[in-house]
Amino acid sequence: MSAADFDREWHLGELFDATMLARVGPPLAELLDGDLAILDRNGELLWGLAAPDARREALVLELEPAGFLASTAASQVRLHAAGRMFTALLRAEARYRMASALHLEAVTQDFETLKLEHVRLLASEARYRKLSEELEARVKAQVADLEARQQMLYQAEKFASVGQLAAGMAHEINNPLGFVSSNLGTFKLYLDKFTALRDRLAEGEAAWHNLDLDFVLEDGVDLLADCSSGLGRIARIVADLKSFSNVDRPPEERADLNACLQHAVSVAGNPLPAGVALRTELHPLPPLSCNPGHLNQVFFSLIRNGMQAIQDAGRPGAVCIDSAADASGITIHIADNGVGMSPTQLERAFEPFYTTRSIGAGTGLGLSTARNIVLAHHGRIAIDSTPGAGTTVSLFFPNTP
Repeated sequence: MSAADFDREWHLGELFDATMLARVGPPLAELLDGDLAILDRNGELLWGLAAPDARREALVLELEPAGFLASTAASQVRLHAAGRMFTALLRAEARYRMASALHLEAVTQDFETLKLEHVRLLASEARYRKLSEELEARVKAQVADLEARQQMLYQAEKFASVGQLAAGMAHEINNPLGFVSSNLGTFKLYLDKFTALRDRLAEGEAAWHNLDLDFVLEDGVDLLADCSSGLGRIARIVADLKSFSNVDRPPEERADLNACLQHAVSVAGNPLPAGVALRTELHPLPPLSCNPGHLNQVFFSLIRNGMQAIQDAGRPGAVCIDSAADASGITIHIADNGVGMSPTQLERAFEPFYTTRSIGAGTGLGLSTARNIVLAHHGRIAIDSTPGAGTTVSLFFPNTP
């Protein structure tokens, strides 16, 4: 309602229609001895019978009369009292009309405000939906990027391990190659002596003793045995390395984890650092559907960590590997009595790139990569460590059909 609606002059016909006048008129007429007429502001009859000589009582709401009461029988005092009562009714009706108009205007304004708010919310919802779609696409891209980087990190850790393995294998293979090469050189000299003997056969038995051929024959047998042993060691080392790297094998197969542990022990122990021992207590295990190459990487990393922890402790120690199985699955423990880990180090042990070793001595990916591989096999990995006493890593793999 506008300010003009509050300032307007109401007239009686606007406030009381014929039905309302028919209800109010008779009681007023009875109060005035049955002689009453209700006129509008222009003197037009709205209810009752009007006499030309009747007295009038103005019904003033604000400044101007809204209508009149007219009576010939009633006294001026009674007519005035009836006018005051009827004026009160008119004012009440006017206030009601104004209040109703105010309420209607407020409801209309609220409705218009709600419509505008609804439009704004629809626009906001559209923006948020678009942002959500863009965010979802970005998250998918980020997840794909993280997965790619995780694979790169795994490969980087594997390449680092392979580099260390290659150095150890080269050293280990050089030993048998060295004495095989030396033995074959010596054996060539022995053959040269037999050639010389052929030229001296005419000289008799003295030539045999002069060339010391009894020793040549005896030592020649030993040299060939050493060469055969060395070649066998080379073949075993190459076989262990090939098995460890999972070459020429499917990415997933049913494998004996004890065999994987033995391969990892064999590779990690070549060469075995001074003061470090490797001990195994492996019990029969059921076959497990797995990627043997990945689990080889896990076992090798954990064994290598244990060996490094013993070296860091500066005292002789052992890495002990045991395996067992029950109805729920396979449990493997890899324990060392090395330097151990503090609670802070233990809390961050699986963080990528976190390492307790000096810069350049470790990538900080061994345990992180191990955990990812174990989780990919639906397994669990846990670490228990005491500073100065050692560390035990526990692995669990559930039985698979």
